[in-house]
Amino acid sequence: MVLVIVVAVLALLAGLAANRYLRPRLLSEDDDSGMAVKDLVGPLLTLTVLLLAFVLVTATGSYGKAEVAARGEARALDQLVEAAEYAPEAQRGRIQGDAVCYARAVRTQEWPAMADGKGSAAPSVWSTDFRRVFHELEGKSAFGMLIAADNKRSDEREERLTQATPNVPDTILWFLLATLTITVIALAICVPRRNNRGQLLALAVITTLLTSTLCIIRDADHPFKGMVEVGPGAITEVQRQATRDFLTHHKATELPCDEEGNRRSV
Repeated sequence: MVLVIVVAVLALLAGLAANRYLRPRLLSEDDDSGMAVKDLVGPLLTLTVLLLAFVLVTATGSYGKAEVAARGEARALDQLVEAAEYAPEAQRGRIQGDAVCYARAVRTQEWPAMADGKGSAAPSVWSTDFRRVFHELEGKSAFGMLIAADNKRSDEREERLTQATPNVPDTILWFLLATLTITVIALAICVPRRNNRGQLLALAVITTLLTSTLCIIRDADHPFKGMVEVGPGAITEVQRQATRDFLTHHKATELPCDEEGNRRSV
């Protein structure tokens, strides 16, 4: 994002410098006229806006899917904890304890890793534990509910991790940045050298809007970091509820993991 802003500012300064020193050499007379403010919105600007709009739709779609997946995973984990209430006491405690540890591992280890488009192996430790307990419940009434909830949790986690990887290739972002640069320089050259306060203000506004759009694209395409990141609020709430349910029948020291979701050493 900082790079986008710096390049846009440099493009604006380069355009103004070209207007100051290059324009007199290109024109036979030192004129006070130039393109009016309405003329700045030309084919080049239209092309830039269309490109930015198209990529913005793609990026925001990825952001929306990431948010839906994060909430869906939390709901599935909550259903898993609730379904465990129908299991025998021994398996119920293990499932609810594993759910607490899974939520802790996702919140403290996998969420920070997703900022770089990566995942973490820590939650998989507890999802494997889920399946071990399920084998002990085959034929029991709670088995089907637990399997359905765990499958949903697994699917939503996979989708969440998929959306953590940027959908807009770096090549396209660099192309958009180059297009923005050319557009700003071209518009700046067309600004008259005198009596140009209105045109300069319009140019500054256009540059700000185009730069902001590109920054939003960059931010939305990385849904787990930046100003509009998808936070772990939903999984944190499920962790709180699962901990409450576990502590109804067990002590906190009986949880098989520490505060970061790592398995306790025996």
